[in-house]
Amino acid sequence: MRTSGSIARALRDTFPVMAGYMVLGIGFGILLRAKGYGALWSLAMGLAIYSGTMQYVAIEMMSGGAALADTAMTAFLMGARHIFYGLTMSERYRNVHGLRKAYMIYALTDETYSLVCRSDDEDYCFWVSLLDHSYWLAGGVTGALLGEVLPFDSRGIDFALTALFVSICTEQWLNTENHQPALTGLIGSVMCLIIFGAESFLIPSMMIITLVLLMLRGRNGNV
Repeated sequence: MRTSGSIARALRDTFPVMAGYMVLGIGFGILLRAKGYGALWSLAMGLAIYSGTMQYVAIEMMSGGAALADTAMTAFLMGARHIFYGLTMSERYRNVHGLRKAYMIYALTDETYSLVCRSDDEDYCFWVSLLDHSYWLAGGVTGALLGEVLPFDSRGIDFALTALFVSICTEQWLNTENHQPALTGLIGSVMCLIIFGAESFLIPSMMIITLVLLMLRGRNGNV
């Protein structure tokens, strides 16, 4: 009974995530297909990477012949925030063991974290993680399949992820009094864009932002 109740609650709570993941996933799949990669590539990337931001970036890096070292560094820096997610969940997942624990750690995306950090129910946390991952996989594969059979003009679809982060940043700005993280991201990105140019600013800007946020966290304890 407990498991069925956890699944029902997870389905209800992840419904908004499903709406977002399906839309973004379909956009990712369409862009991936436009670059010559099919549904199996979308499924493989969703299983192995499972990061909306990095998967969108990886499309251009794959098609542009980016060096492996650059790709690895970009992936690490773009996912560095998950280190802090993991630290806050260490006690909550202490009694989870085996493959389930490994998967729940791997599947701790932004949206999943926002749900599981509010619950001590291990089954609920597992099903939230699995459902959110399934939504993303389904969206990506659907988009790739649609891109194969329907004539899509993929121009502008990649802006969907930008729009998502703009909306998240705006909501954070309106709902919090501490604007240091948002200003750090904005100033650091603009400075690196000016210094390194549009083709090379991403990695140095993320390194600077991560370093500044770590310093602010150490000083304030709440950034």
